[in-house]
Amino acid sequence: MIKKFILIGFVCLFSASAYAQKTPAFNLPSKEETEVSPMVKEKVEEYATKINIIIQEEKKLMETELLDLQSKGLDKAEFNKRKAEIADRFSEKIDQRIEALGFDLDEVIQKQVRYSLLNSDVMSKEELKAKLLKKFRATKSVSGYISYGAMALTNNLSDNELDKNLGYSNNLEFGLKFNYQLSRTSPWGIISGIGFSWRTIRLDNNMIFAKGGNNSNVHLEKLAGDVEKSKLRTGYIIVPLGVQYNFSKLKSAGMDIQYRDYNKGFKVGANVYGGVRMSSNNIISADDVNSRNRGNYQVNPLIYGAQLTLSYNDYSIFVKKDFSNFFKDDTFKNDKALVFGVMLWW
Repeated sequence: MIKKFILIGFVCLFSASAYAQKTPAFNLPSKEETEVSPMVKEKVEEYATKINIIIQEEKKLMETELLDLQSKGLDKAEFNKRKAEIADRFSEKIDQRIEALGFDLDEVIQKQVRYSLLNSDVMSKEELKAKLLKKFRATKSVSGYISYGAMALTNNLSDNELDKNLGYSNNLEFGLKFNYQLSRTSPWGIISGIGFSWRTIRLDNNMIFAKGGNNSNVHLEKLAGDVEKSKLRTGYIIVPLGVQYNFSKLKSAGMDIQYRDYNKGFKVGANVYGGVRMSSNNIISADDVNSRNRGNYQVNPLIYGAQLTLSYNDYSIFVKKDFSNFFKDDTFKNDKALVFGVMLWW
C-alpha cells in the first residue's frame, strides 16, 4: 500500500510537470534543492505516459457503455447502480493493465537515492563502488578558526615585579587549520596550519612598561595619578603541528565500504607550535599620558610550546603552554605564557 502511494506521487508529479512544461524536483529537506536523476525522470515519465494511455483508452470504452446505458431509459436508482458497477469494472481493469506494465518502484527509488548521494547516475556495481570510494575518501580539509583565551604568566622561580603587578591578560588568535585523516576509516589524523596571534599583557597598580636610557632595559614604572589603560600587545605568526584522534563510530556507505566522518563528533588533539614575533605595541592611557609606542620591549622574538584541544563538531576548548620565556634575556626572567580558551571552526 505504501508503495502504491509513493508510485501515485511519482506519476502525479511527472504528469503535472509534463502538462506545465516544467522540470519537477523532489522537495526533500536539505540545504540545497535536490535534483531528480535523469534516469529516474525518464523512466517515471515513460511510465506516466503509458498509464495515461491506458486511462484514456479505458475511459473511451467506459463512456461508450455509459451512453448505451443512458439509451435504455432506466429509472434514476437503477441507472446509478449500473453506472457504479461499470465504473468499478473499468477501475479494476485499469489497475490490472497498470500492474501488467511491471514498474519496479524499488529500483527507481534506489536509483534516485544513488543520484542524490553521488550526483550522477551509475549503471553497474563496479561504477557505483568506484564513485563511493571517491566520495568517501580520507578527509583532507582546510578550515578557518578563531580562538580567545585568558592568559597567565607562570614562573618557577620567585615572583618578579611583573608577576606582582599583572592584570587580566588574554590571547586572541585566528587563522587556518589543515586536517589530514590517515585513511578512510582511521581515527587518527595530522593537524597543521597557520595562525595570527595577539597576546596582551595588562598591568595593574598604575604601572606601565618603560625603557631605560639605552632603549633596551625594559622595566615597570609607576605613574602618578590614575592609569586607565596599560598593556603590552605583541603579535605573532604561529604554525602548529600535531595529531588528532576522532572518537566517532564508523559509518557505512554501502557496498561494504566504511568511513569515519573525521570532522564531526568528539575529538582530542595534541600539537606543538612555533611562532615568530611580528611587533610589540605599548599602549598607555592615563591622566597626563595617552600613547601607543611600537618598538622593542624585549619580548621574545621566537616562541614554542604545546597545546591540548578537546573538540565536539565545530567547537573546542584548549590549553596551551609556552616552553619559551615570554621575554628574552633577563627581562622578567622565567615568565612563560599559559592560555586557557575556546575555539570556533568554520
